[in-house]
Amino acid sequence: MFRMVRTEIWKLKRYHMIWAGILLMLLSVLLTVFSTTASDGIVWTFSFFTEQVLKNNITMIFPMCITLLAGYIITREVRDDTLKSIVTVPVSYGDLLWGKLFVCGLLSLFLGFVSAVFTVIANLIMRFPGISITAVLQAFIQIILNCLFLYIAVMPIIVVTARMLNGHLIGTIIAFAYGYGGMFAAGNINLANIYPITASMGLIQYRSYDEAVHWNIGVCGLSMLAAFMVSAVIMAATKNIALVKTVRKQKKSVAKKGW
Repeated sequence: MFRMVRTEIWKLKRYHMIWAGILLMLLSVLLTVFSTTASDGIVWTFSFFTEQVLKNNITMIFPMCITLLAGYIITREVRDDTLKSIVTVPVSYGDLLWGKLFVCGLLSLFLGFVSAVFTVIANLIMRFPGISITAVLQAFIQIILNCLFLYIAVMPIIVVTARMLNGHLIGTIIAFAYGYGGMFAAGNINLANIYPITASMGLIQYRSYDEAVHWNIGVCGLSMLAAFMVSAVIMAATKNIALVKTVRKQKKSVAKKGW
């Protein structure tokens, strides 16, 4: 497994799609910066800006982003026609998928770190009050962990759509709707504790200082565990199923005789 993970990390260097993930993390911060221009009387501070970045990541950007990248990484072997060479090695297709999913988890942590860096830079440019070493460390921890939990929340979508050759595109659409549904789930704290997307907010104690917010860490953890277990069950059912690249045979044109 270690060699498999190390090999997948080496492959990430040639995937230009990773830059799309970095740009999406920048987009989340830029959307937050744009919202600060609204004249709605809100006093923007470092902590409040970080919370808005988290909200954009949760409801709009990250579920779609990580599903797109993970699906792309998983199906790349089929598109490049290298899977037939890999399966000759005594490694099951299920183990190969687990290795890729583990690397995608590391990628989610990396994208969370990138998002946190962009958040701090934007705060320094906008000069919002309340920035401190403690606040910056908290922002990094919350954003990075939240990206990891969101990845676990959308993992069932990634695993299901991994069976399809271009399933990462379908999974991206489903993940976007799944993440956007978090906006409605957040309106009810009981539902927010159960819904995996918003449960990630509870695990990082999003706005826990607000008396109206009551996160149930146990329920949030069970919700995240359930998402992971569903993914594991699907993986166990498809451990011996590999994607097959279909190739259409071209019909030979018969040359006509005579003039």
